[in-house]
Amino acid sequence: MKRIRYLTIRFDTEIKSYEIPAFRSAVIEKAGREHISFHNHLGDAGFNYRYPVIQYKRIGRNAAIVCVDEGVDDIHHFFENRSWDIHLGDRPVTLQVKDLRLNQYNLQAWEHTFRFRIRDWLALNQDNYARFEAATGLIERTELLERTLTGNILSMAKGLEWFIDKTVQVNIREVSPVRWLKFKEQRMATFDVEFDSNVFLPDFIGLGKGVSTGFGVVTQVRSETRQDQKESRQPTTEQDDEY
Repeated sequence: MKRIRYLTIRFDTEIKSYEIPAFRSAVIEKAGREHISFHNHLGDAGFNYRYPVIQYKRIGRNAAIVCVDEGVDDIHHFFENRSWDIHLGDRPVTLQVKDLRLNQYNLQAWEHTFRFRIRDWLALNQDNYARFEAATGLIERTELLERTLTGNILSMAKGLEWFIDKTVQVNIREVSPVRWLKFKEQRMATFDVEFDSNVFLPDFIGLGKGVSTGFGVVTQVRSETRQDQKESRQPTTEQDDEY
């Protein structure tokens, strides 16, 4: 089990999905490029291949930042600025916090499962998609996606120094038609997926490639029936409304 701090910040500025990279760049400039957790670049030494602890999102229609564990400590480098005036491309905006939530979660593999959706999941590059296309049927394709999603969860866990002591279960229930998007000059297959897993995932956490720029956003599926079933077994969560 790994206990993490988890901070979600939504601003009142509405943005389009394609503006997330510009939003990310603007926040990095305000915070200072010397703070690696905002961008994971190591200057001339290359790229820090670790799970991003500061992630840039569009939640609803609003610009948002999700900070995981040490990212919660580092976000002050942005907040200490007197001015939050930024540019999204040619569009000047002034950021104002609309909603801020600080939580603590126990990350662990449970005996039961939770249902989630993952949006704009960069699951397959062109090579992997060739194997996906060559699969003989829906079951084989679904199993390939399940293995990929399981690997994404394990990569997140490793990046957060959480060593899972149980088998991670992933069961995909629905998959959208493939959408092709460009990511770092590479054409990649993107899906929206509904799945069950025995690993509890906080809302808006990212899985897969591109999580720092709004890809692979996970939200829990909540229905009255499932909520009633889980009320007595929800993972421990502590929440503060202020940071």
